[in-house]
Amino acid sequence: MLIKIYPENPNPKAIEQVADVLRKGGLIIYPTDTVYGLGCDITNHRAIEAICRIRNIKPDKANFSFICYDLSHISDYIKTIDNATFRVIKKALPGPFTFIFNANNNVPKLLSSNKKTVGIRVPDNNIARDIVKALGNPILSTSIKDDDDIIEYSTDPELIYEKYQDNVDIVIDGGYGGNIPSTVVDCTSGEFEIVREGKGVLGEYL
Repeated sequence: MLIKIYPENPNPKAIEQVADVLRKGGLIIYPTDTVYGLGCDITNHRAIEAICRIRNIKPDKANFSFICYDLSHISDYIKTIDNATFRVIKKALPGPFTFIFNANNNVPKLLSSNKKTVGIRVPDNNIARDIVKALGNPILSTSIKDDDDIIEYSTDPELIYEKYQDNVDIVIDGGYGGNIPSTVVDCTSGEFEIVREGKGVLGEYL
């Protein structure tokens, strides 16, 4: 199913429809402030396994992000965060960053793996954040990547739908997506280490 949702003012009924699909173990493709993402409810193991099959990766090897509405629940998934680090990420988020932290014991239970770290994302996109808010917990997410160099697959929702309609329950048309991913920042040592340069410029917040 292809659903049009406008990012400036997401339709609450459409958002609730998407959240209900996630609650039932469905998969969605949705817009963020960077590239389109493939996501599911983090509490549904079958849905996580389905995403791994689509991406042809093993759950214990996957670098998934937890898409959150805000920072109020990150302590549910990470071990500790010092005040200085929290101040920076609070300024940088919502925004095009993935911050990697040491995972607490809740994360391996969610992912059926021995993951030691978790990536936290709060995208500056009303559609993504409203879905998470309606669902009541984060979405487990990975970027849509292509097997070829045709960038349109990543950015045009109608082409994304053509490619993935048999694998997912809903593709959200939130307008053209970007093709520059989030900047990934490793915070596990207490320092900010840029793992991948992407759309976000961390120096603006330090």
